[in-house]
Amino acid sequence: MNRFNYLFTSTKGLILVAIALVAIVTGIFNTLSGPMVEWGIRDFTVDWLGMDLNPAERAGRIIMLYHSIAMAIVAIEVYMMTSIVPMRKHEQKNINMLVTVGYITAMVFGLGFAYWGHNFTFHGLFLVGQSLVFFAGVMLAFALNPWKKEYYVTDKDFAHFKSGMDMERLAFFIMTVAMLISAGFGAVTGSFWANGHDTFLAEDLIRDPHKTALQKAIVGHLHIMLTLVAVAITLIVGRWLQFKGVFHKIAMPLMIIGTIVIAGGVWSVVWTHHAHTFIYVGSVGVMLSALMLVIFSWKKLINDNSKELGYEKPNIFQKFKALLHDPIKFGPTWQMVFMNFTVSGVGIFMAVKLDQIFRVWPAREERITLTGHWHILAAIIATIILMYYADIAGLKGKARKWFGWIMIIGSDIA
Repeated sequence: MNRFNYLFTSTKGLILVAIALVAIVTGIFNTLSGPMVEWGIRDFTVDWLGMDLNPAERAGRIIMLYHSIAMAIVAIEVYMMTSIVPMRKHEQKNINMLVTVGYITAMVFGLGFAYWGHNFTFHGLFLVGQSLVFFAGVMLAFALNPWKKEYYVTDKDFAHFKSGMDMERLAFFIMTVAMLISAGFGAVTGSFWANGHDTFLAEDLIRDPHKTALQKAIVGHLHIMLTLVAVAITLIVGRWLQFKGVFHKIAMPLMIIGTIVIAGGVWSVVWTHHAHTFIYVGSVGVMLSALMLVIFSWKKLINDNSKELGYEKPNIFQKFKALLHDPIKFGPTWQMVFMNFTVSGVGIFMAVKLDQIFRVWPAREERITLTGHWHILAAIIATIILMYYADIAGLKGKARKWFGWIMIIGSDIA
């Protein structure tokens, strides 16, 4: 009973369960694609687990698989937020309970429907699970209400308005509300499935000059949801690393404005070709905010670790050693820098130069690049989550260093 209480009532336990479930799902379903097909591993998995894989339904299966994993990742971020952002205890318990029941229900029955025959009761329960996660998000938005005076800033080192309202809490609130609206954006299109709207993968539409409003909505939905997951983990890491001071006061307005502009731009994709301009502007704001976090955290790591290592007046090499001393604390912000060079910056460049460069490529090459682009971003977010968990779980000593460096080097090479 104690183990059950730990796994389903504590923050560390809830995150551990979600990580374990994502690992199991990823491990099993990774065997269904890529070189695993040529090596015969997919056939073994399908026969061993009794899967029903109709080739014509591949896109639908992948969509449900992505949603099942995404629900768990969102749940992990919710657990982190309810533990590090001040709120009432009963709010934390209710939000955690709902999101847990929701994502597990969505994952189990969504995958059951997609890969083990089409029992539509399972599909209904998949939607129930998603609805519970959405309602948990609504409750989270109410709990994060930045206008409650009890949560006003008392330490002036943190970004705040003249009234005392906490800018960081407002950034969490705006991100949460934007994610709820964006989830609804996807749900509206989902309600038209088999009613004038066919199943497709977004990367299959890259060379289609005539996209329907529903197709544009889905492309926008997948972009904004992953973007907001990245915004959420950036805010969480900032809270974890005690982000404050001048850089915090620069970063939070940029994050707030950037999130609003990106979200508005993505939502307007359905109606205007100018939407990408708004997205570029908002992306710059969010990326600059993340840069402020990186500068602050690296300065803090150098200062704190230099004291720990006994350096009174460290030279450049000692500062570098101090920066790398704790890979678990260094890793998340390094991954943000690495992400900008491999995903965010590259993605914006691709969008800006789409017609001049990338549309000249064979469609298959552009499709591979886009698919890889999103997989890299998702994987980097996953590594940041794992490093955050390693810290709160109390990983220490050589195990901490080995875990951190294997995670950083392995993921960046991949």
